[in-house]
Amino acid sequence: MSFSEKILLWYQKNKRPLPWRKTTNPYNIWLSEIMLQQTRIAQGLPYYKKFVEEFPTVEALAASSEERILKLWQGLGYYSRARNMHATAKTIANDLGGRFPDNYADLIKLKGVGDYTASAIASICFGEPQPVVDGNVYRVLARYFAVDGPINSPKGTKYFKALAREVMHTGNIRDYNQGIMEFGALQCTPQKPNCQACPLKSGCAALQKGMVDKLPVKLKKQKIRKRFFNYLVIFDNEKNTLLEKRRGKGIWQNLYQFPLIECEKKVGPTEIRNKISEKELLEKVVSVTGFDDMPIVHKLSHQHLYTWFWRVDLGNALPEGIPWKRVPEFPVPVLIADFIKKVKF
Repeated sequence: MSFSEKILLWYQKNKRPLPWRKTTNPYNIWLSEIMLQQTRIAQGLPYYKKFVEEFPTVEALAASSEERILKLWQGLGYYSRARNMHATAKTIANDLGGRFPDNYADLIKLKGVGDYTASAIASICFGEPQPVVDGNVYRVLARYFAVDGPINSPKGTKYFKALAREVMHTGNIRDYNQGIMEFGALQCTPQKPNCQACPLKSGCAALQKGMVDKLPVKLKKQKIRKRFFNYLVIFDNEKNTLLEKRRGKGIWQNLYQFPLIECEKKVGPTEIRNKISEKELLEKVVSVTGFDDMPIVHKLSHQHLYTWFWRVDLGNALPEGIPWKRVPEFPVPVLIADFIKKVKF
């Protein structure tokens, strides 16, 4: 029995009953693949269900506001995925008559759709023999064939794609692609895989060479950047507050936040008050008090945010103030969403 046949047999016995596996509708497959990029299924599944319920078709998603999409996406991270998803929904609904392209070459032209997603949709929905290569597949292939080249290098990416194509099951590509990803998620796990119960153990080169815990190989990540955020939770004399929309190409684009002062290091209430005055952000500041002595450390892939929230009370009314009870309506980073849930006014 070949490698791919063993994967298919294992999949038939062990696959999880996930909702997108009950359909070949490209809209559902596309949604699930976009949401599960860099996201565990346990975390992504509730979001998938929310989106399908509110946007049952690509036309419904295209017609939504970006703000509503970002609100539903809140907490899932990597928000560019949501913005790209909205752009692609508009393209399909408005330019392609509501129909997804039925082949890899045209799918990969869509915004936010890369090699992996195009391969997944083309194979699962349309039976095109395109291999998928995600983190789970890298791990299975690296171990089974004892490949010690780094998976996150241009040379490694090209090598593993070619290897995946060589060993894929073209006769049942839909189940095979889902099967090898599922195999990596459930059987060939990153830590402490149960190799003795593995149906591939007899042919696994890494197991035979004692290399399972050393594969796959990754190049070291770039240096982590430290940033120091100070959010101003402002209250005027009518108990209204302020939110601002993040602009530019940095993190959390188009999400809302409390007015932000970013510093080079930790600062105290006097420095925050001085910076408010320097920037002429507010008038009639009555008091500035911190909510916590210790920062909230929010870790992103390439940066760690050391964050403080400051209550700023004013003696005047804010012309564009927002009642506090309306704050939860806005799409915000999970860091701020957690603060809003925790603090009661």
